[in-house]
Amino acid sequence: FEIGKLKGTNKELVVSLEQTTSKEGPGENDQMKPSYVYSRPPLSVYTTTRSNLGAENNVDLVLNVEDFDVESKFERTVNVSVPKKTRNNGTLYAYIFLHHAGILPWHDGKQVHLVSPLTTYMVPKPEEVNLLTGESATQQIEAEKKPSSALDEPVSHWRPRLTLNVMVDDFVFDGASLPADVHRYMKMIQLGKTVHYLPILFIDQLSNRVKDLMVINRSTTELPLTVSYDKISLGRLRFWIHMQDAVYSLQQFGFSEKDADEVKGIFVDTNLYFLALTFFVAAFHLLFDFLAFKNDISFWKKKKSMIGMSTKAGRCSQEFWAFPGHSQSLRLRKMSQVLIPAQNPSCPCLWKVKKALKMTILWRGLRPECQFGTYSESERKTEEYDTQAMKYLSYVLYPLCVGGAVYSLLNIKYKSWYSWLINSFVNGVYAFGFLFMLPQLFVNYKMKSVAHLPWKAFTYKAFNTFIDDVFAFIITMPTSHRLACFRDDVVFLVYLYQRWLYPVDKSRVNEFGESYEEKPPRKSHAD
Repeated sequence: FEIGKLKGTNKELVVSLEQTTSKEGPGENDQMKPSYVYSRPPLSVYTTTRSNLGAENNVDLVLNVEDFDVESKFERTVNVSVPKKTRNNGTLYAYIFLHHAGILPWHDGKQVHLVSPLTTYMVPKPEEVNLLTGESATQQIEAEKKPSSALDEPVSHWRPRLTLNVMVDDFVFDGASLPADVHRYMKMIQLGKTVHYLPILFIDQLSNRVKDLMVINRSTTELPLTVSYDKISLGRLRFWIHMQDAVYSLQQFGFSEKDADEVKGIFVDTNLYFLALTFFVAAFHLLFDFLAFKNDISFWKKKKSMIGMSTKAGRCSQEFWAFPGHSQSLRLRKMSQVLIPAQNPSCPCLWKVKKALKMTILWRGLRPECQFGTYSESERKTEEYDTQAMKYLSYVLYPLCVGGAVYSLLNIKYKSWYSWLINSFVNGVYAFGFLFMLPQLFVNYKMKSVAHLPWKAFTYKAFNTFIDDVFAFIITMPTSHRLACFRDDVVFLVYLYQRWLYPVDKSRVNEFGESYEEKPPRKSHAD
């Protein structure tokens, strides 16, 4: 693209696309230059229940900006009358026009317009109530009137935001190779021997979030609509078009509107430069995941004794591993590409538990039989410290989980008892996950050593916890999960303090009979 020049001194809105041709006729060297033909046209927003606007009948003018300046951003909130057809689970459309002043937009041959639905269909979100006080009498009567099948039917929801943009960059387009993504938003008109294009109007659909939707009831007569405008550059316009197409493709592949809304939130609620940095950091997250997994497997493969290693925490964590995976499968049951990678860590964890328990599986025909090895004196000492730590933790863990469940029942509203039960279990998993990291710290304190820990794997995992902290502020997630992202940081800092407190001399055999630096055998000389 080449930057074009303005014709005249005043910036006017409607951009023309001038196609200059040689004497031999149109060719590859044809260019389309921007120029301005009139200034400050009105911006009008109409609503109608028809998807195809043929005349001015059955339309309502909700916003008219007479002195519209393409360079100035604004935001206005208007009340929109809801037709009876829309209240009866119908659709309402918004028509946005840029046109000449003093003439109706559908009578203007040089007008440019776009249409956007102001409603969408979704299953209404169940109302949250206090489970102890129960539903009010009005809610019970309304629930009894509705058949059970009607509770799962999608109904019309109101989109309270309408975000508009006009491309303001002055570019010289090549008439033979217009960008396909922008071309569909361009309207051409023929004026003599010159082909003009009208302003490139764009509706930002990514700004419509599920959390902002409002249910349209039969008694609803008016609803608020916030119309916001800002100019947009050609580069940002093309990027935003591709993002909207990507979100639409996700929905075509089976993603629900809520899943697609999470993707939209990444781009809408986050600064683009910060988002680019996040993608860059995410690449390192994958690298550190691989290195941590590699070093962890290598460490446990060489591990011959469980001296100084907490085994009860590993067993308890493994028992609760299946619960988050099961809850994820309920939420993402249509997305197998997410389920399979999420369950990959289960196999290494089972292998490590088997190795920690010194368990051997023998087959008696078709019947498996498990045999457990014996512990040495030092391993029994470690087991004693481990049991002592779990005993102390149980005094904190169970009251904490029960107290949290009771507090949420008294102060937080839920959709159902099942919702409260699931939420209590999830919070319990977070609490277990944090407290089960502590027995290893207690064992280190009692043995006054950290020589038995896989420090390389710990370091790579620590790097990933810091990266997770960044994602916790970008991706929409529950507060409890955000707090869980910081628990690993606290534990790792304590590990670092213990490493400083109990330094490891790798040049000698440690207190567990392990050597870190093995000298290569010397070659024998012939003399």
